[in-house]
Amino acid sequence: MSETEDLEGLVHRPVEEASAGLESLIEQHKSAVERFDLLGWPRPQVAVVSGSGLAVDLGERTNGPLQLEFLLPFESHAVEGHPHAVEMLEPVPGRPVLYYKGRLHSYQGYSAHETVFPVRLAALLGAKVLVMTNATGGLQPHHRPGDLVLIQDHLNLTGLNPLRGQLPPEWGPRFPDMGAAYDPRLREITRQAAADLGIPLTEGVYAGVAGPSYETPAEVRMLRMLGGDVAGMSTVLEIIAAHHLGMRCLCVSMVSNPAAGLSETPVTHEEVLAAAQAAAGNLRRLLGAVLSHPELV
Repeated sequence: MSETEDLEGLVHRPVEEASAGLESLIEQHKSAVERFDLLGWPRPQVAVVSGSGLAVDLGERTNGPLQLEFLLPFESHAVEGHPHAVEMLEPVPGRPVLYYKGRLHSYQGYSAHETVFPVRLAALLGAKVLVMTNATGGLQPHHRPGDLVLIQDHLNLTGLNPLRGQLPPEWGPRFPDMGAAYDPRLREITRQAAADLGIPLTEGVYAGVAGPSYETPAEVRMLRMLGGDVAGMSTVLEIIAAHHLGMRCLCVSMVSNPAAGLSETPVTHEEVLAAAQAAAGNLRRLLGAVLSHPELV
């Protein structure tokens, strides 16, 4: 082999390997759809993903629970507060809801494609709506633990994107517009439900960061200058993948703690879970109203 041929091989090999990896990813999704169908569960119309400590009871389940690992083609491990259980609900007759109690995070070592695998699977199964929750750090001085924030937009500061590579054209456009990634009508439904229930709800921008370390005070100041209202280590990759696949997306964040520099005490994961437990009642009532709304799907 000549020196030129050897150099060309070094240049093109990563692209070829990435292409093979994406082909494998597509086959893995097809196999996961087949495994799901073997369960005999109905195909979902809606998917729900819960955040840290926010796996609230959303009604009587019709199928499950099942361990998430059954649907995944790769090894996974849960984070405290994320039980990795999957179940099927039917809040109103004829509206099956696939409920992921817990999620995958890129900071656990998963690639962007692996991180969004459950959400992509839900879309490929036929789900048209994605409802997400997450626990966040409040970037604004008025934020208190337990506050609920309806996300209207996000900042993807993770350095990752689940659309990298040559994905199947039928999954979505190569360059999707993200102007309405957080569906305006779903947000309107959620605002009205909160008002009817007397649940305080503000709106804001979610700053998605890589983690798993919490932000420094300087980073918090930066995120606020960029327009962030809350910050967290999930959600943005899932929203990008779901929106790309044509799902209408909704996200409600729970403020678990003031971000670093806005409080005199250190931020801990235990604090996040405690705040989630305190806010669970309001979140359960709000999501219950949203999932049963006649115009959700």
